[in-house]
Amino acid sequence: MHVLITGAGGMIGQRLAARLAREGTCNDRPISRLTLTDVVAPPRPAGFAGPIDTRTEDAGDVAVAGALAALRPDIVFHLAAIISGEAERDFDKGYRINLDGMRNLLEAIRQEGIRNGPYVPKLVFSSSSGIFGAPFPAAISDEFHVTPLTSYGAQKAIGELLLADYSRRGFVEGVGVRFPSIVIRPGKPNASAGGFFSGIVREPLQGLEALLPVEDDVLFTHASPRSAVGFLIHAAGLDRRALGPRVNLSMPGVCVTVGEQIEALRRIAGDKAVKLIRRAPDKAASDIVKGWPTRFDAARATALGFRAEKDFDEIIRIHIEDDLGGHLPS
Repeated sequence: MHVLITGAGGMIGQRLAARLAREGTCNDRPISRLTLTDVVAPPRPAGFAGPIDTRTEDAGDVAVAGALAALRPDIVFHLAAIISGEAERDFDKGYRINLDGMRNLLEAIRQEGIRNGPYVPKLVFSSSSGIFGAPFPAAISDEFHVTPLTSYGAQKAIGELLLADYSRRGFVEGVGVRFPSIVIRPGKPNASAGGFFSGIVREPLQGLEALLPVEDDVLFTHASPRSAVGFLIHAAGLDRRALGPRVNLSMPGVCVTVGEQIEALRRIAGDKAVKLIRRAPDKAASDIVKGWPTRFDAARATALGFRAEKDFDEIIRIHIEDDLGGHLPS
């Protein structure tokens, strides 16, 4: 089985590639080849017995998308995107990468099947809870209407519609995975409007100051990077008959307030870590976050076997295990 990952240089892409390489299978199906592509050179994961092709390119470019489709991968994990804050600041770039990239890839796959014989790969699309917009009910189910309040959300929502239509027409076998907030992201703060959800835990665990731009009562749903990879792999193994015609799914997660995140940090790392969080109100970030959904009814995804953490303490412990060598810095 040949697996293609677009956006393989990103945090989730790297972890997905590393797990697939380490295990050598995807849902118990042996992987014979990995193709990893991104606009920056994706790292080569260790431990894989077969060939790994790393490519530095824009997977959303029409010609590049055509060349990738010509490889006829069995599974495509389409993760290439720019994040919410950047898509809001740069309208043209957001639509070119998040929307045109999705459309060009889908169309390249369709054209490959027309030119060279039947070709219907599994395509797992990384969508977002940002497709929903306020006002929200107490819990958002997959039946809630799609009215995004950000450009990023609109781009992902259109991508979901494209995925559903290309799947209905039999050009791909698609699954859209609507991620909650994925925390705790390692490394330095990025341009995501919700980056502080990671920062208020990540930085204090390393003895560094973290900025908090919103109030403590902001409520959001989170899952770990480990769960995000699990969502993608599980989606790739779903039977289309079990999924049915609604191919886009909201993932489960841990719903907590910012204040509850801070208390989880206190339980694990103590008051010293919590004191490193500095209040720095930011209206722009606050306004974006207010337009995001908070709590999800992920009964449909859960019934299909998707799993996330049970509480935020577990998310912090996973970060310590996966990114800090299993122990807190002294």
